[in-house]
Amino acid sequence: AMATVRLLLARALRLFPRCRLPRGPRPEPRPDPRLAPPPPASASVPARPWLAWLPAARRFFLRGPVGGLASVARRGAGGGVCLALAMALGLVEPRLEEQRRAEAACRHIQTVFVGKNKPQKDPLSSSRWQGFKLEEYLIGQPLGKGCSAAVYEAAIPFSHSHWGKGESNPLAGQETAEQLEHGSVEEEPVEKHQPKEAFPLAIKMMWNISAGSSSEAILDAMGRELVPATGVALAGEYGTVSGHRKPFLGRKKLQPHPNIIQVIRAFTSSVPLLPGAFTEYPDVLPLSLNPRGLGHSRTLFLVMKNYPCTLREYLRESRPDVSLSIMMILQLLEGVDHLVRHGIAHRDLKSDNILVELDSAGCPWLVITDFGCCLADENLGLRLPFTSAYVDRGGNGCLMAPEVVTASPGPGTVINYSKADAWAVGAIAYEILGLPNPFYGHGASSLESRSYHEDQLPSLPHHLPLEVKQVIRRLLQRDPNRRLSARVAANVLHLSLWGGNVLASETLKPDHMVSWLLCQSAAALLMDRLVDKSQVETKLKMCFLANLEYEELQAAIFLLLAWRSQA
Repeated sequence: AMATVRLLLARALRLFPRCRLPRGPRPEPRPDPRLAPPPPASASVPARPWLAWLPAARRFFLRGPVGGLASVARRGAGGGVCLALAMALGLVEPRLEEQRRAEAACRHIQTVFVGKNKPQKDPLSSSRWQGFKLEEYLIGQPLGKGCSAAVYEAAIPFSHSHWGKGESNPLAGQETAEQLEHGSVEEEPVEKHQPKEAFPLAIKMMWNISAGSSSEAILDAMGRELVPATGVALAGEYGTVSGHRKPFLGRKKLQPHPNIIQVIRAFTSSVPLLPGAFTEYPDVLPLSLNPRGLGHSRTLFLVMKNYPCTLREYLRESRPDVSLSIMMILQLLEGVDHLVRHGIAHRDLKSDNILVELDSAGCPWLVITDFGCCLADENLGLRLPFTSAYVDRGGNGCLMAPEVVTASPGPGTVINYSKADAWAVGAIAYEILGLPNPFYGHGASSLESRSYHEDQLPSLPHHLPLEVKQVIRRLLQRDPNRRLSARVAANVLHLSLWGGNVLASETLKPDHMVSWLLCQSAAALLMDRLVDKSQVETKLKMCFLANLEYEELQAAIFLLLAWRSQA
């Protein structure tokens, strides 16, 4: 019986690590009973002996030996032992059973939705063996350029009808410096009348200044760009057998996710003369195209789906309402959580590196792109040794988390990036809500991540739900130990949007939560089958259910209820 009680109480301690039993004073040394005077005749057993038992029971919870319980019994606390047994059997076992059922339900739901949480459709899925050579593509207008690449709209013409009458592939020949010098070759014009749908792809041409001209050197130097590449993206470089793919300096490969860009083709090729090259990036062209150019003759090309605009461009033209804004922040958190789970940090999150696509109802779907600054090392994970100032800490300095930007190089210094991208999402949330990013710009109103204080953060819109304000504030905590993880923050927003029924209950039990999760699962599966083009809300619910973890969901519920009760 003693062993059973000890086991039950030990399990109760694991379930309730902060036992509510009051901490009693340290007991006095027990006198030798042979020297103690006999008790007075009027002495009697206390009216409530379990009060005297509580301090000893507290020590039993903390220490755990059978002798602790035996000493309680020896002190005349038989009623306390009965209370302990009643508590263990009447409180702990039902709670444990409820928790077991909830954890098992979460695992089953997660298993169902992991396979359904699919990435964006591959535009080249029907052309598995095409697109591994630059000459196969029709290159359209430039979509944009950054500090290391230019992006163009592109398509693979499946018949001659894709070309204008009398036109040929603009990549059919390579122009030489002599031709350019004598004016015999001009930049290839692109037909303006081509509809947007005619270019379902985007091709990114990296600028190669220092990587050399061999394919191996280029792939090694630019391997970060290949982190979100699909399994067949490099088939043109290493053949069609996936086992032949060479790992690039121990870099991780990211599994597909709906909120992460997919590189569907990647190959090296000679640098062509594309529209706007002499205007936008003449210095990085090779000598064969520009006698004053600094670039090498070959570089890396990445092929992706063509998205209508970036987040910055979308917010310039649109003002999403509160519900849409919360769903947009939620999508970024889902993408960042996926990166963290795979031990990858993006390190360059900003509205220019987030692409937007609208569903049939006009709701925006966000995709994180541009992994050129990411940390994706198999050996380092999310902890980067910062031994010298020459170690690369990432991209955008304005949205660099405080623990990253304030790190001092030296022996033993390690930067933990596990919550750095989540901090950047908190800053981008201001832009999504129609406010200036507090870490951009100049003047008294702008903040620096190196030195700001939490009370300096600008006020959020008054009509924003309380828990959403709290999430953004907690994401922008300077101390990463006090900052919310992307997963818990995402769970809070999910509950804020769709958890009204389960949170309305005064006594939220695990079984109630499981019932709500099952209803959400059934609704998501039904909507996914009824709607041809899955809506943003349905896709978000499927992301939530595919990442369901009981403990993280409990933490989100606790935070949300605590914030609401304080209000």
